[in-house]
Amino acid sequence: MKRIVFFGSGYYTIPIIKELQNKGLCLIVTNESNGELSEYASRENIPLLYTNFKNKSDIEEVKKYSPNLGILASYGAFIPNTIIDQFPLGILNIHPSLLPKYKGPSPIQFTILSGDPVSGVSVIQLDDQIDHGPIVAQKEILIPGDATLKTLTEMMFQEGSILIKEIIQYIEKVNKIQSIPQSTNNESWTQKIEKKDGQIDLKNPPSKEDLTRKIRAFYPWPGVYLTVTLGEKNKILKLMPNDTVQVEGKKPMSYNDFINGYGNEAITILQKLKLHDN
Repeated sequence: MKRIVFFGSGYYTIPIIKELQNKGLCLIVTNESNGELSEYASRENIPLLYTNFKNKSDIEEVKKYSPNLGILASYGAFIPNTIIDQFPLGILNIHPSLLPKYKGPSPIQFTILSGDPVSGVSVIQLDDQIDHGPIVAQKEILIPGDATLKTLTEMMFQEGSILIKEIIQYIEKVNKIQSIPQSTNNESWTQKIEKKDGQIDLKNPPSKEDLTRKIRAFYPWPGVYLTVTLGEKNKILKLMPNDTVQVEGKKPMSYNDFINGYGNEAITILQKLKLHDN
């Protein structure tokens, strides 16, 4: 039986944890101090370590479990070689793109922003460079036309859990990992998304296609928003998937309800954004 340590954060990685529970999972390492992952670990009595490995004592804590395989998904912090070297079989990183495309912190957002019809999940061997290690396995995924950051993230890591299950089954048979070097062709990088990236200007809005992609790529965070005038007051207006908006201080509403509530002001805003044709 393997002794597996999982490194990750976010509720969407729980399907991976579930696959690992009967494969020798002995520890979860996260830098997320609370949330659904932590709650799940507590309910399942899985040991949990909160760390970004800035303290040497945390490295020693991992050593206590004598792990031989690590699985990483959405951990969000650099894993030093002093940790990687503790795993005879290494650490496998689940990355939600078909590497070498969309390396870096925001592959799912860039997939949606680019309008890609197909993306996928890569499992690579972790090394001391970002998203650089050799590829163990990949799986293509068709991207639904209405996919948001939330729904596509869930889909990617669900598929990643299936891929990891298959890889571990192979490792259990041969006690080794097979991989191939990453190609340097078609390599591309993503940047960290910040709150300000969701702001748009009503005087100079993006095209309808770019805007609808942005709404989906930035939902639920950071969201797409702008300052508008409603009833002689400036308000923050959030643009949401499924033809929905949210006026500052109000609940989300459909475009029709927005128009019914704010009349010509709402119509003008939606027309300037090319989200309303009448």
